[in-house]
Amino acid sequence: MKHLSLIKPGIIFGNVVTLCGGYFLAVHSQGFYFFNFLASLLGMIGVIACGCILNNCIDRDIDKLMKRTKNRLLATDNVSVKTALLYAFLFGLSGFLLLYLGTNALTLFIAFIGLLAYVVAYTLWFKRRSVFGTVIGAVSGAVPPVVGYTAVTGQFDLVAFVLFLILFCWQMPHFFAIAICYSEDYANAGIPVLPLKRSMAYTKFNILIFVILFFLVTLLLPILGVTHLFYFITANLLGLMWIGLSVWGFFVDDDVAWARKLFLFSIMNITLLSIAMGV
Repeated sequence: MKHLSLIKPGIIFGNVVTLCGGYFLAVHSQGFYFFNFLASLLGMIGVIACGCILNNCIDRDIDKLMKRTKNRLLATDNVSVKTALLYAFLFGLSGFLLLYLGTNALTLFIAFIGLLAYVVAYTLWFKRRSVFGTVIGAVSGAVPPVVGYTAVTGQFDLVAFVLFLILFCWQMPHFFAIAICYSEDYANAGIPVLPLKRSMAYTKFNILIFVILFFLVTLLLPILGVTHLFYFITANLLGLMWIGLSVWGFFVDDDVAWARKLFLFSIMNITLLSIAMGV
């Protein structure tokens, strides 16, 4: 059971929620097929688990320098790199095999690009070298709802692109809030995040911009005619609340406490939005 933390269950759960949002958004016009859904769900879990394990392997040196990650299994040498890589291979192989058998070539390709972006572009390169690591991380994190959608439709259309934009815009303020909460950790590990490389005010401004963009992009789905009133009301309420919380950040004394509230609200936001999308 201790090995379970290698796959970062919290991250997998969050990605599964958004995948289901994209999947059930497409189902209403295409029909539901159980094996297709199961292959999409379990296949993407395998791919994400593979990426998380590889991330743990690559980051084990800097994980030792940060309070929130110093107790990870690879950072404490409780699991060997060889064992972790074997797990990554098995999860990745089974994940891609399920996507191949139960979905389509486009979905398989998008999942592969997401894994490549997360492991190679983000973890191996940008994370340690540039503030734009957040952007690359957001690209890979925006893949699951697109995978859910294309698994049903077999095409990357305007709706799929909007799903990608929604998750991309959501992740930027979500990541910035994490960077504020753990800026000391990132400083110790030498990771260039926005609050350290620019300023807190600049980070808050970027948070507000991306929250507004997120709100506007979420409203494109009802404009495209693929969601109905329940989603429209939910998107408006959540979007306006998040904008208000972001504006409040310019007037607080405790930036970390505010960022923690922003982070928690972001999780609730995307969860409820994905449910509304599916409904």
